[in-house]
Amino acid sequence: MPPLLSIIIPAHNEEHRLPDSLTKVLAFLRRQAYQAEILIVENGSQDHTAEIARHFTGQHSNLFLLQEQEAGKGLAVRRGMLEARGEYRFICDADLSMPIEEVNRFIPPILQNFDVAIASREVPGGVRFGEPLYRHWVGRAFNLLVRTLTIPDIQDTQCGFKCFRSEVAEDLFSVQILDGWAFDVEVLFIAIRRGYRLVEIPVPWYYIPGSRVRLLRDSFAMLSDLFRIRLNSRRGFYAKTR
Repeated sequence: MPPLLSIIIPAHNEEHRLPDSLTKVLAFLRRQAYQAEILIVENGSQDHTAEIARHFTGQHSNLFLLQEQEAGKGLAVRRGMLEARGEYRFICDADLSMPIEEVNRFIPPILQNFDVAIASREVPGGVRFGEPLYRHWVGRAFNLLVRTLTIPDIQDTQCGFKCFRSEVAEDLFSVQILDGWAFDVEVLFIAIRRGYRLVEIPVPWYYIPGSRVRLLRDSFAMLSDLFRIRLNSRRGFYAKTR
């Protein structure tokens, strides 16, 4: 019988943050009445991320390690989403900038009648803690571009905590293309085009130093990807085939 929940953790060069985060996630799941699995997707790390993950998998039967040779958060999340078995599939950033206890607000019985649920720091009730002002304004500028070029109505596409019903995850990630940071925008763009029900969940979010995003280089790449999403859509890459 498949678990209720799959937690997918993309992990690129996360040797310092991963042990504490996995300890917290495992402790949280032990307190829940439902069954859950954790999929760590290590991709292209140059540190000991894979060895640390392998150590944890040897001790916990509900924890699995997947590996990709190339880096890219979109690549890692896509692999995890398509190999997960849970009825609900949750992307969880390795830094746990959203406390893991919030996960239950993204699944039944608390949340009902949804296809995609995304954590938001911008809708009423969402709170940011400790974020440097410059990072906040860079993020808001990027979101303005997202709303102008791709998704008009979502205020926070880049918070790294999102939940998908299993059938929806398999549908969306089977056609999602981008391997980099803008994969969030792409998959939400496809979800809206296909008429799925999206809900935004306000969350407390804590700034954790050590972000893998390089502001100048990655911001330019993400802007380029917004135009790729528009072009891919015009070419019919995201159209339903059945």
